[in-house]
Amino acid sequence: MWDLDGLYLWLGPTGAASHVDATWDSTFGGDLAVVRIREREALSAIGATVGASLWTARGGGRLWVDALAGTRLGGRIYGVTAGPIVELAELSHPRLGGSLGVWGFFGITPFARVGFVDELGGFAEVGVHIALPVLRR
Repeated sequence: MWDLDGLYLWLGPTGAASHVDATWDSTFGGDLAVVRIREREALSAIGATVGASLWTARGGGRLWVDALAGTRLGGRIYGVTAGPIVELAELSHPRLGGSLGVWGFFGITPFARVGFVDELGGFAEVGVHIALPVLRR
């Protein structure tokens, strides 16, 4: 059995389908995560992610910083995220918001997130992040 305990730096692409401003759009970007893994502990993963993505149809993009926590269930790690969002567009000022999400680690990391952005209202999205290990300590 492998011992995956350690501090990781993961970097990889992310993509999502989002329902925001009463319409569907997709985003593509990247995500950097610093995560402490302790497989045999109740709190199996704890860390933070920073990411950026661009909208495909709306124009502009999104920046986020999330805290994350996860636990091991059935041989996999599942968790939650929460944090602030900044929505960017060429013709308007930055809009602030926040989100809550759930995720599961299967080599790739599917996620679902809901949140609120000032002047746009609520949003929901589903997507996938491909976490590529850059550094392990």
